[in-house]
Amino acid sequence: MKKLDVFTFGETMILFQPVQMLPLEYIHDYPRKIGGAESNVAIGLARLGHSVKWFSKLGDDPFGHYIKKTIRGEGVDTSSCIFTPQAPTGLFFKEQLSPEDLNIYYYRKGSAASLIEPKELDEESIASAKVLHISGITPALSMTNYQTVLRAIDIAKKNNTMIVFDPNFRSKLWSEEKAKKVLNEIAENADVLLPGLAEGQLMTGETEVEAVARKLLGNTNKIIILKLGSQGAYLHTKEEKFFVEAFSLKQIVDPVGAGDGFAAGIISGILRKEPMYQVIRRANAIGAMVVGVKGDIEGLPTSSAVEHFMGQLGNEQDVKR
Repeated sequence: MKKLDVFTFGETMILFQPVQMLPLEYIHDYPRKIGGAESNVAIGLARLGHSVKWFSKLGDDPFGHYIKKTIRGEGVDTSSCIFTPQAPTGLFFKEQLSPEDLNIYYYRKGSAASLIEPKELDEESIASAKVLHISGITPALSMTNYQTVLRAIDIAKKNNTMIVFDPNFRSKLWSEEKAKKVLNEIAENADVLLPGLAEGQLMTGETEVEAVARKLLGNTNKIIILKLGSQGAYLHTKEEKFFVEAFSLKQIVDPVGAGDGFAAGIISGILRKEPMYQVIRRANAIGAMVVGVKGDIEGLPTSSAVEHFMGQLGNEQDVKR
């Protein structure tokens, strides 16, 4: 079987995002889009030229079929996906009152994706992949989803598949106490960790950037990359540690999805075996490009678009070691 670059799985929902910046109670038209952390990463990687397979369980309804067709149309392998008549495809709405003032309303409880079970995983694809990407959203959806994540990790470790983990903490899905336990359990088995600073603080109990990264690293060979928003990102490994500044932005259109674009950039750079400074710098650029466009996937760039963006703004950037 041909070696797959990346395998990822999780819930993708229908996104209704109004064009107007108004409270939802005054909105009458809702353009239909899609959004989901893992499929965002999958699409981001496909646009960067990688072979990616995404798995989920979708409602056997018009929304579920639309999601699969859309993701497949982006060049992602969706052949492992399952449809079920037992539960609907999840939905969510974005309410944007200003570029920075955003509220998200989820309608995902009991959704089709929450019914994913370990036995439904495409074990052959995980075993053949160079990277398994996991989000902390999936284990929060249900006990069977949590068990599926553990099973995927087990398959990956037995086959030397690199595990990249983005904690992606969602307070609406579970308590901080439960999240801390599960996120740390997954992190212990991961090779690359991509937490935001707040997520790192939750997982470690530390507050300062370097202390958070140091505790996440422990006595391991992991790659820790802390996302610091407008400040950029911080790398911490046994061999090196440094900050990479963010790209300055003139305008933020939609802040959701930047972390997924960043994750796609990190995985792409690691697969290309680039120096870590270059990897993080490109990931920062992709995150900056994503927030400049409305929607979760619409701003994810191609490789040539990233290079053009970096060429325009690259002289402003520097690394602090």
